[in-house]
Amino acid sequence: MPLTAEQTKTAHQAWLLQHKREKQKIRGIQVSLLAGFLILWEAAARLGILDTFLFSCPSAVLQIFWTYFSNGTIWRHIGITMEETFAGFFIGTFSGIAIATLLWWKPILSRILDPFLVVLNALPKTALAPIVIVWFGAGMPGIIAVAVSICIVVTIISAYTDFRSVDEDKVRMLQSFGATRGQILYKLILPANRDNMLSLAKINMGLCLIGVIVGEFLVSRCGIGYLIVYGSQVFRLDLVMMGVVILAVCAWFLNSLLNLLEHHIKNL
Repeated sequence: MPLTAEQTKTAHQAWLLQHKREKQKIRGIQVSLLAGFLILWEAAARLGILDTFLFSCPSAVLQIFWTYFSNGTIWRHIGITMEETFAGFFIGTFSGIAIATLLWWKPILSRILDPFLVVLNALPKTALAPIVIVWFGAGMPGIIAVAVSICIVVTIISAYTDFRSVDEDKVRMLQSFGATRGQILYKLILPANRDNMLSLAKINMGLCLIGVIVGEFLVSRCGIGYLIVYGSQVFRLDLVMMGVVILAVCAWFLNSLLNLLEHHIKNL
């Protein structure tokens, strides 16, 4: 017997309530795990189980963070790293998708460049970072170039593979109606790969952040990567740990930002 409209509404509200409670439960477990880890870390440091010279402790990390926060320098370091990450992300992602589109448009070009892309993808990009910085300069352009070099080849290969994975029957159907290659691209290929490109954007954001930190390790005088390297050079593990914690928070923020973008696009 089919449900009435009132019963359907009640069942939907019950499901929403259950879903909300489940999310709250998961969030509570996550917060508890993090709090438990910090408490155990602090307790182990105070009891002498962990050497604070090597592992620091949450209270020391919080203290040095407050020092940098009070004088305002922490925002300059975070701002520089975020600026470099966003620049590398936009340049690498859009350039990679544009090149992948060109390869899909000209199949002969993809066959010519395929072995080169495979070799470039296999090369350790972080090991080539010093060369990239020499080419583009020991400043922000060089760091952004490192970030782009890490993500652009992955973007090209992944996007091109996704473009080619679209159902050939749908492509032939559009061709039978006289659709041009550009119409097939904009009406079928790109819309069919919307979710794939959103997932690729999340991957690229993480790769760009890695590239920026590597670049800052090498040449920067500002940024989160610089704080981590400087802390290790002067044997200030509390400063190193602070940099790592800030880096984790930034990674979480960037991922949350992309999740919001994904949610907005899917609701259009």
